[in-house]
Amino acid sequence: MLKYIGKRLLAAVITLFVVLTLSFMVVRLMPGSVYDDPNLPQGVIDILEEKAHLHDPLIVQYGYFLKGVLTENDWGTSVKVSPGVPAFQVLAQKIPVSLVVNLSALLFALPVGIACGIAAAMKKNSHTDTLISLGVIIGISVPSFVFATCLQYFVGYKLGVLPILYAPTGTTGEKVASLVLPIIALALGPIATITRYLRGELIEVLGSEYIVLAKTKGLTGRQATVRHALRNSAVPMMNVIIPMFANVLGGSMVVERMFSIPGVGGLMIQAINANDYSLAVATLQFYAILSVLTVLIVDLSYGLVDPRVRVGG
Repeated sequence: MLKYIGKRLLAAVITLFVVLTLSFMVVRLMPGSVYDDPNLPQGVIDILEEKAHLHDPLIVQYGYFLKGVLTENDWGTSVKVSPGVPAFQVLAQKIPVSLVVNLSALLFALPVGIACGIAAAMKKNSHTDTLISLGVIIGISVPSFVFATCLQYFVGYKLGVLPILYAPTGTTGEKVASLVLPIIALALGPIATITRYLRGELIEVLGSEYIVLAKTKGLTGRQATVRHALRNSAVPMMNVIIPMFANVLGGSMVVERMFSIPGVGGLMIQAINANDYSLAVATLQFYAILSVLTVLIVDLSYGLVDPRVRVGG
């Protein structure tokens, strides 16, 4: 098991290094310069670019950057979005808001998706199953930012029930209320995904012999589903639920911008649009770290969900 964990950790480190290299190259190859400013003389711009090694070949620039990251944990300084502030310090200020929104969306999606999946499996081929399946198709097919637009217009604007934009200076109740719509918009896709996979797994498990045996011993269909079928369906579901956090976080980039939420998603769009190299690379690496961690957790979690599974055994 330890050998397997070591291999997975080594693969994760290599993956992060490749992502770091590619993100650095792609960001630096974008047209324009971080020092483009009509108010600065060209001579001043040349001096600033020379100081930042922007006149050197790209591989040399990467060498300076990698040396700073590995030796001093220096990811560079933001030039335009937050001038003079270290890139990861700017990122750290935005992470809590994004985590609250995305974790809340996932925690909301889990019980709703599980309940819908169980209901659809137990009522297979009924009107309930058809209605839930229709909702699943819509939830999987429609992007989260389309849901966000509809919620803003119908719930926020037409009905006036909830705020359309995030209220950073309001009371705690106002802040929570302003996060309801983006959380729902981000949760609808995961709800549909969980429902779809759980329905398929449960239908297969509910037809197995040990479920029939459990019912002959006196358990109702609901008791057999909850006590036995749901547990055995949890192992393949882990491969869907855990990476879902990274998927929700990726989808929140546009949703955060739409609701004016000061999170990582809006920061990444700002950094790329402003050619703020260091901040853009730091933000991309943050997303990469989360994605790699979720995949690693999936690989190591099977044995915890089902003791019969022994990873690397």
